Amino acid sequence: MITVLRSRPDENQRLIIADMTKFPPSAKFLSVNSVYKSTGQPYLDSEHPINVPTKVNSMQIEQTPLPGVVVIIPARFGDHRGFFSESYNARAMAEHGITSAFLQDNHSLSMTQGTIRGLHFQAPPHAQDKLVRCGRGALFDVSVDIRNGSPTYGQWFGVELSFENGKQLLVPAGFAHGFVTRSPETEIIYKCSDYYVQASEGAIAWDDSDIGIDWGLGDTTPVLSDKDAQAGSLADLNSPFTFEGA
Repeated sequence: MITVLRSRPDENQRLIIADMTKFPPSAKFLSVNSVYKSTGQPYLDSEHPINVPTKVNSMQIEQTPLPGVVVIIPARFGDHRGFFSESYNARAMAEHGITSAFLQDNHSLSMTQGTIRGLHFQAPPHAQDKLVRCGRGALFDVSVDIRNGSPTYGQWFGVELSFENGKQLLVPAGFAHGFVTRSPETEIIYKCSDYYVQASEGAIAWDDSDIGIDWGLGDTTPVLSDKDAQAGSLADLNSPFTFEGA
């Protein structure tokens, strides 16, 4: 079980995370207004200080074969009630070199398993970085490099995002994005670094043979919007993005 203890107000209400499995069963915590000494650490009693970290690793970053596309796994702190997680923290992201400034959050519900949305992008000057997660259910999330001159142009990467695994996918500008739902009533939530501009939106066919995404559909016929069903091919795309080097 994880217990969260609040530090002194003069330390900006910093949270201290204590892993209760590391303490003996006889250990008893006082209230969140526990006794503090000059160190600012919480105490079991006046004689037995608890040495707990004041900073925790709040997220895990996994690189992918497409430079700039990363999988992010925020930490979850659970107890008998459920869990708590910081799904987004700009400061923690910046520590990992992710400095996107997000302006808009989107949230969609797909009722049917096998629903595909994508492959979508928004052209400059309204290009978007996207930070994608699953709010309910499960989905397979995909990014495709569409930057002219990129050594990975036309290549794709996919990862399962679910409520259970808590994973997120960062899709930078210059990559098309799409997903397929793995379960009914799946919700996707994603942050965008620019506002939606209809005149700037573009799409590529989800089943483009030059890209060759394995959506894992099996014999399932995907559910598509009319717009996605009519999207053009990568070969016909005059990409508005140019690879600018590593």
